[in-house]
Amino acid sequence: MDIKNAKILNEVHKGLVMGMESISVIEAKVGDRNFRDDLNMQYNEYGKVLDKINTQLANSDITPEDTNVGEKVMGWTSLQMNTIMDKSNSQISELLIRGNTMGIIEGRKLLNQNPDASKEVKDILNEFVQLQENNIEKLKTYL
Repeated sequence: MDIKNAKILNEVHKGLVMGMESISVIEAKVGDRNFRDDLNMQYNEYGKVLDKINTQLANSDITPEDTNVGEKVMGWTSLQMNTIMDKSNSQISELLIRGNTMGIIEGRKLLNQNPDASKEVKDILNEFVQLQENNIEKLKTYL
């Protein structure tokens, strides 16, 4: 795998890890069993895409980068602050919809700005974006 494709996958990797970490933080705040089940399903779907990325990156010299500590702390703090007074399904759904929307934007940018990416990378990007879109549709039911 060439360096450009590996860098694209690395960006998606960071987004997936951030999404999984967010779900882990928020899941503990959710009282609704159906909502928790949906969040666990989203977490598992992220893991499947992450596995595909890790398989592709294993064929390159690129080691997936982790999200930097500052971004992690900001994300965690934001989730804590936004749910300290309101742990309703609606509030949590809204936060997650925002995160998924950011994922869609980043995924689409990567697709549009890298028309020469390999088919495998484009397939993973499309799967990532579709997953975010599906998550939003599911999360809308909890608003």
